[in-house]
Amino acid sequence: MSNSRSPNFPVGLNIHPSCSDFQSIQEVGSSFDLYGYAAQEKAIQQYGIAGRVWEAAYAINLYLNPPPSYLFDPPFLNAPDKRPEFTIIELGSGSGLVGSIISRSMTEKDILVLTDLPEVCSLLESNVKNSRRVDVRPLAWGNAEDAIKIARELLQGRSLTHVLCSDLVYFPELLAPLLRTIIQLSSPPFSCATDSVEVIVSYKVRSLLKETPFWSAFGLWFTFEPVLEQRVSLEGIKSHWRRFGADMEGPIFLFVAQRRPDSFGWTVPQNDHELLAGVGALGTPHPKESDTFESLLFMTFHGEESEERVESDST
Repeated sequence: MSNSRSPNFPVGLNIHPSCSDFQSIQEVGSSFDLYGYAAQEKAIQQYGIAGRVWEAAYAINLYLNPPPSYLFDPPFLNAPDKRPEFTIIELGSGSGLVGSIISRSMTEKDILVLTDLPEVCSLLESNVKNSRRVDVRPLAWGNAEDAIKIARELLQGRSLTHVLCSDLVYFPELLAPLLRTIIQLSSPPFSCATDSVEVIVSYKVRSLLKETPFWSAFGLWFTFEPVLEQRVSLEGIKSHWRRFGADMEGPIFLFVAQRRPDSFGWTVPQNDHELLAGVGALGTPHPKESDTFESLLFMTFHGEESEERVESDST
């Protein structure tokens, strides 16, 4: 299935399976065989990038299905026994590990749709065939018809509660189509200003120079904040709150975002360059950018460096 024109098979592709020390992949139980080293190696040969479990997927899995030793702010589930019906779309689902994890907490009234390019859907369908309440559909980023077809066939007129994005911010040429689809899925008929969808984005920094344009445009349309974590020992002792992902290689961030209420009246430019340049945002045709991401980076790294110095001084 290798195709040099496919984004899953870029020129010079040379990747290897990932592994994680986190509990999330082991907790999939019998599904471990679908996402372990050997399974990834085989899937990479056939599906390229989509066959690998990327590092930020392990982080979002911990957030969606945390063990008792983790507390998160904001939590994915505030009150599990009183939560509303979930209507979730995951973008770029790849091999389906994130979907497999979250499907374990799905009820009969929930809807979970995993999406990827048409040529990847066979991998997804094979890996999640035994998961509850999971549908698989093709959704190429930037393709409005793909999204509308999902709404018409699967969502039953319901608004989305969540859009999941796991390790999707990487190729510069895909940043605008990705943002365009996230904006579409947070707009009618998928969502509205009075019932805004929550967008959860796990992100591993690989090239800030190439990836920052996405966040500069994303911050114009969405408010977003990093998820914080607190560890609880077996003795019940709680650690200080800190940014989730601070101790992961990358670094890795997990953001929770919502549409800016005013943005529902803005015009989304058809040109990808204009979209990333901020044209249309704030209701004006002029380029602009958000500094939210850069501010978070500064505060995050400055705070983590200070924390490391304090811990070093105390030892």
